[in-house]
Amino acid sequence: MCSPLIASSIIGGASALSSIQGQRYQAQAQAESQRLASMQERQRYQAEVSAMRTQQQQEAIATTQKKDESSRRAMEARATATVSAGEAGVSGLSVDALLGDISRQQAEFNFSSDRQAAMTDVNRDLALRESGMGFNRSMLRINQPIQQPDYLGSLVGGMQTGLSTYGVLDDSGLFKQNKPTG
Repeated sequence: MCSPLIASSIIGGASALSSIQGQRYQAQAQAESQRLASMQERQRYQAEVSAMRTQQQQEAIATTQKKDESSRRAMEARATATVSAGEAGVSGLSVDALLGDISRQQAEFNFSSDRQAAMTDVNRDLALRESGMGFNRSMLRINQPIQQPDYLGSLVGGMQTGLSTYGVLDDSGLFKQNKPTG
């Protein structure tokens, strides 16, 4: 028959080992969860930045196309005005003023387009910065410190379980030797 001290020590040791192993598994699961969440957050952030940069490129192309169209129309308007003035026999300052007005309108359109593109770029840069700060906040929220196994606490808990078991076994009289009575 095994003594109460040995039995309670085995139970206490098993309890401590079980607690430590459970804490290890929990820490490993949390680390894996954080790794996956971090990877997903990086992918989300990269997709968001990529979408903003693609939109920026598309807007730049659209602005260039509008300016090219404006230049083409202004050139056509100047040619039409020059031909019309020549056919009508008009020349001099009035024709120069008309051609200058067409050029001025084209320059105003180009300036306005460039200014609008610059403001859009400033807004996009602010959005990209905010997105980067949001990414950092998310990564800090995701990657919290992981509770490591508490070896001392588990050993103390195992000892308490062992002592409690010893007390119960001792009180029960299960391990008391039967002594012949008198």
